[in-house]
Amino acid sequence: MAAYPRAELEAMVARWLVANRNAEQEGNWAKHLGPLYTDNAEYRWNIGPNEEFVARSREEIENWALGVQMAGFEEWRYPYHRILIDEQLGEVIGLWRQVSPALREDGSPYEVAGIGGSWFRYGGHYQWEWQRDFFDLGNVKALFFELAADGKLDPAVKRKLSQLAKGRLLPGHERLRNPPSLFKKIKGLIALLGIVLWAK
Repeated sequence: MAAYPRAELEAMVARWLVANRNAEQEGNWAKHLGPLYTDNAEYRWNIGPNEEFVARSREEIENWALGVQMAGFEEWRYPYHRILIDEQLGEVIGLWRQVSPALREDGSPYEVAGIGGSWFRYGGHYQWEWQRDFFDLGNVKALFFELAADGKLDPAVKRKLSQLAKGRLLPGHERLRNPPSLFKKIKGLIALLGIVLWAK
């Protein structure tokens, strides 16, 4: 990790925010964000205890992270509300929200609760060489359930969730370990039930 001039990192962040706004307006994430990664950049996020998304090149980032993964989210907004820059490490943390274009009956937007963000490592030449997103997966699932119940979940998202529910991994998804067996899940549920009953 190398130190970079503060002004250069601030300029990188400014370019990134403009690219994000342009991507939101056009619904084309790969076109606007793809050029801001190095050729050998890595982009990842966690999907629970047994699975991770990983893209290991700019091509995979454009095709998988900004392509397949963003299908059905073309009209979503991801406004940043805080940016933290460490010029000595050449790293940036951006905190953002996930806001659906759909509205509830009361006029409020469907939005993922909790906090979301991205941790970036700068690679020079106004490009990121590494990125890791973080968000509350439980809140994401809860919002998807709500959107589905209200008939407002995008068909592309439904197709991807159906594929995952059948145990088929999407491009870039990697298993960290095998999911627990049904026996182990039942055993864990019984153990939790015992703790709840004991607490009473």
